Amino acid sequence: MELKKFKLTVHPLFLLAGVLSACTGDLPLFLSATVAALEHECAHAFVARRYGFTLDKVVLMPYGAAIAGDIAGIGRKRELAVLAAGPLCNLATGFLFVALWWLWPEVYPYTDAAAIVSFSLFFVNLLPAYPLDGGRALRILLEPLGEKRARRIGLAVNLLLAAGVLGYFVYSCFSVPAFSAPMFAILLVAGAAGGGSYRRLSFSRKKSFERGVEEMRIALSADCTVQDALRFLRDDRYLTLLLFDGESFLCELTEEEYLGAVERGEFSRKLRDVAA
Repeated sequence: MELKKFKLTVHPLFLLAGVLSACTGDLPLFLSATVAALEHECAHAFVARRYGFTLDKVVLMPYGAAIAGDIAGIGRKRELAVLAAGPLCNLATGFLFVALWWLWPEVYPYTDAAAIVSFSLFFVNLLPAYPLDGGRALRILLEPLGEKRARRIGLAVNLLLAAGVLGYFVYSCFSVPAFSAPMFAILLVAGAAGGGSYRRLSFSRKKSFERGVEEMRIALSADCTVQDALRFLRDDRYLTLLLFDGESFLCELTEEEYLGAVERGEFSRKLRDVAA
């Protein structure tokens, strides 16, 4: 199995935002937001990997981070699970900081910014606006209405939320201007026509066979699914699945046969049916 390398790209505006935050004394908050955003995207990538997809391109932007991908064929339930992973990871991190405050109150001044950022990412990504996770989830839930109608509804929601954010900015100008609001509104407008480009997990044994690999033989129930066996794939091991029906040996499933089912997206198919 050959997995593509994880690629991290830094947008020029991200560097500019970092310099500005350093000049205004907000560098700790900026760094906390960056770490929380990377944690968020890595959670998406981790869950997607469990379903046989590779999310390997992250771009650091002034407003956070964005992960590229095309998850066509993953299925609605699994896609929703991938989307939920990011916000839930931020929520768990926020509560972890709260627990630290309870155990060691003296760490509060050093972690309050990180906790605020984590909770903020959780709540912001619940907004039903693309490209936020809530907006992607809305698109999935609207699919039964048809692609065109779902896009129109999503576009309307994005523009309404962008207008609301700009309205909040105007209101804040009468006291303390919220300069981050216009940037967020621009994000919502730009994401109104959003899209993605994830790539399916790819496999190649050419290089590993040239240097030689050990065989790993795993005994599994034939009623296990393709998804259940995905965790046994290794770069440095050739996988052979020994399928059992109860306590009786049924057959062997080669790595080529198993990967064929993975590449076809048959994650819920039983291994006995793959071997048949």
